[in-house]
Amino acid sequence: MNVLKRKTAQNVRYGEQRHGFFMLIKPLLVLLCVGVLYFIYANWQGWLEKLDNKPISAFALAGAPQFTTYTDVRDVILEMGDLKGYFGQDVDLIRAKIESLPWIKGAIVRKIWPDRLSIWVTEYQPAAIWNDTQLVSPQGEIFKLPFDKLKNPNLPQLSGPDFQSQVVLAAWSQIFRELRAKNLSLKSVGVDERGSWQIVLDNDVLLKLGRGEWTKKIERFVTIYPQIEVPEHKKLSYVDLRYNVGAAVGFVDDINAVE
Repeated sequence: MNVLKRKTAQNVRYGEQRHGFFMLIKPLLVLLCVGVLYFIYANWQGWLEKLDNKPISAFALAGAPQFTTYTDVRDVILEMGDLKGYFGQDVDLIRAKIESLPWIKGAIVRKIWPDRLSIWVTEYQPAAIWNDTQLVSPQGEIFKLPFDKLKNPNLPQLSGPDFQSQVVLAAWSQIFRELRAKNLSLKSVGVDERGSWQIVLDNDVLLKLGRGEWTKKIERFVTIYPQIEVPEHKKLSYVDLRYNVGAAVGFVDDINAVE
């Protein structure tokens, strides 16, 4: 019985020694692990870049963009200078560069091993020409696009302060429907800084609608339009509907009139 007790006591002391030794080296092991992890974190990017023996040198333009060409993308990428390899190149820089094209709403850039890019672009879609030099999307977003890229050059012509783009676009749709119901065609809609509206028909007759609601003014124009007597060798230039009743009209020389 005494022998067993002595062995048990020896085992306990031995276990205590092992536990004490582990507790002694545990902080050292933790520090070693932290040091190794920090070393890997600080150097992994450099190691990966050393594996890049081929810089990115080609790309594929995915999807079927209407306005963006391979040349457009190639030119903006070339402005960045030499690209890095698969591991070292930051695709966010390339994406930002592509999105600098004024008609591109967003871009997705992915790397393809070993030296290629896959590029997908989302473009603004033109609904109308804005202030003669820009375009506006169906959502009222104003953007630029070289007019020679337009598939349909006969877009509605809108004008006004930029913050009014959505309002003017909505007005176009409403006025277009109202005039079409009267067998008239609309060419342009505009509003100035004071909120005064004017429209132009497809025969270049200007209607001055002034501020506020225009439905009754258009109905008044439709009523008086057939009654307007145009002098010989003249043509109707404008109809001013900014009055409570009636309208004022103006004429210009008709350069196409036969003498």
